Amino acid sequence: MARIGYARVSTVGQNLDMQITALENSNCDRIFVEKASGVKERPELQAALKYMRAGDTFIVYKFDRIGRSLKDLVNIFADLQKRDISLISLKDNIDASSNTGKFMMNVFAALAEFERSIIIERCQSGRAEAKRKGKQFGRPKGIPKDKIAACGSLYKSGLTIAAIQQQLSIKSKSTVYRLLRLDGIEPGRK
Repeated sequence: MARIGYARVSTVGQNLDMQITALENSNCDRIFVEKASGVKERPELQAALKYMRAGDTFIVYKFDRIGRSLKDLVNIFADLQKRDISLISLKDNIDASSNTGKFMMNVFAALAEFERSIIIERCQSGRAEAKRKGKQFGRPKGIPKDKIAACGSLYKSGLTIAAIQQQLSIKSKSTVYRLLRLDGIEPGRK
């Protein structure tokens, strides 16, 4: 039964000393250290999670060191719980293997679900309002035949792809190529 510690700071300029000292004082057998943003890949966290076995204890200075979001934290906790690995947050003073700690993690899970439902509700409301104001979602239903013909005509007259884009207010070169192909013209061959 090993005690595994994990310390992380978001930027290179930040100092890990306080976290490492706290983890050492908690008698960690091994400490994984990471200097990386919480929104990027965290290879040392992944290595720590992979390293642990049933009966081990995962110790962090604070829960925000391992979770990028509440949902992320809850997922990590659920994985550890499934693998019979305890989780302790020193600064938050929570031992997730205790009854109180399990209760707190269930509260976190409920909050994460609540947060997720609020985000979904806001997105749906925003889409509904945008639709009410006439915004159309998804790909255009079809390309007007006159735009296809105009594109082909301009290309045959010798205009460059960039000039056709500008003339017809087309945002990308790939659209011009697609319109030309729809008109039976293979770009590059006249």
